Amino acid sequence: MAHDDVIDPGRLPEEGAFDDQIRPQRLEDFPGQEPIKEKLRIAIQAAKGRGEPLDHMLLAGPPGLGKTTLARILAQEMGVDIKQTSGPVIERQADLSAILTSLEEFDVLFIDEVHRLNHAVEETLYSAMEDFEVDIMLGKGPTARSMKIGLKPFTLIGATTRQGLLTPPLRARFGDTCRFDFYSPEELECIIVRAARILNVPIESDGALEIAMRSRGTARVANRLLRRVRDFAEVKGDGVVTRDVANAALKLLRIDDLGLDDMDRQIISTVIEKFAGGPVGLSSMAVAVGEERQTLEEVHEPYLIQLGFMKRTQQGRVATPLAYKHFGFTPPETEQPRLF
Repeated sequence: MAHDDVIDPGRLPEEGAFDDQIRPQRLEDFPGQEPIKEKLRIAIQAAKGRGEPLDHMLLAGPPGLGKTTLARILAQEMGVDIKQTSGPVIERQADLSAILTSLEEFDVLFIDEVHRLNHAVEETLYSAMEDFEVDIMLGKGPTARSMKIGLKPFTLIGATTRQGLLTPPLRARFGDTCRFDFYSPEELECIIVRAARILNVPIESDGALEIAMRSRGTARVANRLLRRVRDFAEVKGDGVVTRDVANAALKLLRIDDLGLDDMDRQIISTVIEKFAGGPVGLSSMAVAVGEERQTLEEVHEPYLIQLGFMKRTQQGRVATPLAYKHFGFTPPETEQPRLF
């Protein structure tokens, strides 16, 4: 049975070294996301020509599509250092101030999960982004006073999987927003072939495409499946990843032709069979399939919606006619909204 971590687009702790090994270092090596790259090429050239830092930038989109990688590439292309942190890690204003004052001219500060900054820290960020200065409190109690400290010009790059959770004041301070799209199978094939070359994995183009078509449009999932298929090829085959080898390996992982795993299939069948196709609330669905709400909402639901198998309504989740057809169920003749 497939494990959630195989198709989970989030970064796993043990994948850090592997990600660093295959991570592109230049914009021209970054596959896909062409509209974003074209816009960034112009921004980089213009900023260098004026001798200015890049505008503050928001990278938005589902996990596993390359937001962190692109932030590092931008720093590399600008010839500056990057400091990386995340919203939940910056708990106090003093923590943020310490990071900001350590930045050199034009450096990049990358904040992952920027939507999870607490309110006090976020307010400190406003003046830093607009005026390149930060307020620091000296002393405590009635004698405490605020002192402004100037910062060297820098670029803040924020990454978020939930753009709607950003407060309007913070969102307005980003000069540009780059929205990441899911990758096409052809783009994922390029990503897989490149990773295989770096890892010295013999792979045929149809083998790479077979993996790509089951990677849920996500680069991180594609690279993770490549490693699983590589192991299978070395143990059960001659080490070469062909289409047949990839198909056999993914079948063993119980990942079907569309990239669906056992939990994806269970979710759809549960909505159709136990809840008459929906609407069904997320909590009820989580109890019915024995999975956590967060996992359903962040790992499984987005891809099922992308495939057109499920839709969100104000009343709850609903299985679509396409889902009925794909899984061999007879769709209801009339839709009668019900809430479970």
